[in-house]
Amino acid sequence: MNFGNQTPTIVVLKEGTDTSQGRGQIISNINACVAVQEALKPTLGPLGSDILIVSGSGKTTISNDGATILKLLDVVHPAAKTLVDISRAQDAEVGDGTTSVTILAGELMKEAKPFLEEGISSHIIMKGYRKAVSLATAKIQELAVDISHKGGENRELLERCAKTAMTSKLIYKNADFFVKMCVDAVLSLDRNDLDDKLIGIKKIPGGAMEESMFINGVAFKKTFSYAGFEQQPKRFKNPKILSLNLELELKAEKDNAEVRVEHVDDYQAIVDAEWQLILNKLKQIEDTGANIVLSKLPIGDLATQYFADRNIFCAGRVNGDDLNRVILAVGGSIQSTTTDIRPEYLGTCEKFEEIQIGSERYNLFEGCTKAKTCTLLLRGGAEQVIAEVERSLHDAIMIVKRAIQNKLIVAGGGATEMEISRHLREYSKTIAGKQQLIINAFAKALEVIPRQLCENAGFDAIEILNRLRMAHSKGEKWYGVDFEIENIGDNFAKFVWEPALVKINELNSAAEATNLILSVDETITNKESSANGGAPPQGRGRGMPMQ
Repeated sequence: MNFGNQTPTIVVLKEGTDTSQGRGQIISNINACVAVQEALKPTLGPLGSDILIVSGSGKTTISNDGATILKLLDVVHPAAKTLVDISRAQDAEVGDGTTSVTILAGELMKEAKPFLEEGISSHIIMKGYRKAVSLATAKIQELAVDISHKGGENRELLERCAKTAMTSKLIYKNADFFVKMCVDAVLSLDRNDLDDKLIGIKKIPGGAMEESMFINGVAFKKTFSYAGFEQQPKRFKNPKILSLNLELELKAEKDNAEVRVEHVDDYQAIVDAEWQLILNKLKQIEDTGANIVLSKLPIGDLATQYFADRNIFCAGRVNGDDLNRVILAVGGSIQSTTTDIRPEYLGTCEKFEEIQIGSERYNLFEGCTKAKTCTLLLRGGAEQVIAEVERSLHDAIMIVKRAIQNKLIVAGGGATEMEISRHLREYSKTIAGKQQLIINAFAKALEVIPRQLCENAGFDAIEILNRLRMAHSKGEKWYGVDFEIENIGDNFAKFVWEPALVKINELNSAAEATNLILSVDETITNKESSANGGAPPQGRGRGMPMQ
């Protein structure tokens, strides 16, 4: 077919689709990621600032946790979302280092930008970064100190790791109090799986932070109760606990069926039958020998009074998660009927009591025999404060958990990053070509951590970094930023310790995210469907058959 020596226009993508490609697109993506990095930079370190985030619904959150901030920022740029993902992954994997990993990834991209502008292929940069990460990981494993030879769980080590994780948090001033709570919480779990989901956290507004409590068992807020509850005992030793998924309320006959009667006696017989049904259930429960009855469904006023008369404690409408933790802790199983309840279906614990905490009443199950579990009752002046305490404790708990599983530790405060940076610079001098420049750029990017720690603390970053470089060149491998003397110091000797796993995960995640951004040189954005055009047709219409 002859087009008159003209090339025909071939439309592959829908009209209005935005396509951007080439080196300019990579640089645009890097700029977006650097913007996210700049937002997080002020929050790094013990003297980093908090960020106040107000959601669209007006809910306020005060935090300096990287993963929390990025989750709430609602990042829309497709490339910048990569940083949100690595921050969440770091939080899920090791719990701490969420801000560091984002700042490091942003800095690696920033260092790659001049090479791209000078025409170096992004694949050469990626190759150099991969080599640098493998060298850095090997160096961390070489540097890491194995403390497993000290025997036992080594509580002192765990407390030091937890305290390092808390240095940048709101609770740093109360660190000694919360460090003990965190380590107790993790050590109360089963050593084989260390399931942190068995650590329940309850937030009770009011009071000081140091009024928070560690409960070696399960605690949950008192549920809604009917008259007669006051007469029930509130304290037991070695009680038998029955857990139900059953409603214990008197149901009127009109709720269930329509019955026509000719005589008043017949009506009375129906009412008596309704009463007899629930009384039979209550008698069967009493016969099990249970001292405490918990149910996911309501326990009515008749049942409450019945149990009170027989010195049995009951709680209805118990939250499903709380009841499941009780089952895991005290043993037994949830019953959906009152018939044939065997002794093995009941659980037990050493002590049960109901106590007043602030303006709330809480049910406490302590000395649980079956599973290792605990509950942290957090206090604080405002809900935002308690929420930040919870996030801080989560990070510290995860760090303690990793320290138990992985006995290798390194020094914090920028010491490890500076030592790896020195190692990579020395390695780069032994190779030729572009890779030397790229590995050198990776080494320079690692210095962003100590530099930002200094800037946030108000120190002279250039002066401190020069001193750190000099110290590391002389073989002082654990020298980092010392905030107490506003200078450099041996952070390992000062017990600023972190699990080596945190650093390894941080470097690998940051490098992977950077390589992902560098490998994308084209973005295709589909035009949003118009209000009507893109919507599915309403109803069936046109005689189309029903799906």
